[in-house]
Amino acid sequence: MATAILNRPTLVLNRNWQPVGVAPVAKSLIKVWNEAAQIVDPADFQLYSWADWAQLTPADNAPIIRTRTLMLRVPEVIVLKSSSRLPSTRVPFSRRNLFKRDQYTCQYCGRQPGSPDLTIDHVVPRAQGGTSTWENCVLACIACNARKADRTPAQARMPLRAQPVRPKWHPLYSLQNVRVDSWSRFLSEVYWSVPLEA
Repeated sequence: MATAILNRPTLVLNRNWQPVGVAPVAKSLIKVWNEAAQIVDPADFQLYSWADWAQLTPADNAPIIRTRTLMLRVPEVIVLKSSSRLPSTRVPFSRRNLFKRDQYTCQYCGRQPGSPDLTIDHVVPRAQGGTSTWENCVLACIACNARKADRTPAQARMPLRAQPVRPKWHPLYSLQNVRVDSWSRFLSEVYWSVPLEA
């Protein structure tokens, strides 16, 4: 239970109050303890230092962190004191993000055998000059990948279910499968309306 609470997401704002990421509660509290950030109360936008936050009484049924000497409210939003950086607007090409984009589904047969039985296939094989990009890589089950081998889908007579493209979700949420309702007060409709990937 304690580990689950410490891994809950916290929205991170830069010093200009622009969303720049999502961090686990544990990491957010460390930033507050080290005076690199302050906790924002989403109800009234009041800022809290570690000492101020530790003195607040948690609401009934609110998630808390309990130690020997205190009960600490779980923060939902923090604001960095010095950073004014903005997050990237492009989803980086990675194995994890490719699995998210293709929703753990073979792009040839449509099966969802599970992560261990999925491979990354180059639509135009590397042997034919294909590169590792969003537009040239898809998930394939082991059987389909072996059947296709070093051929293009046309050469193997294995049409793709969908043309591979760069994903459209916002990187701010790329590692999270949850949003906290209070975040809507800090995110524009552009951020808030982007669907989360499973």
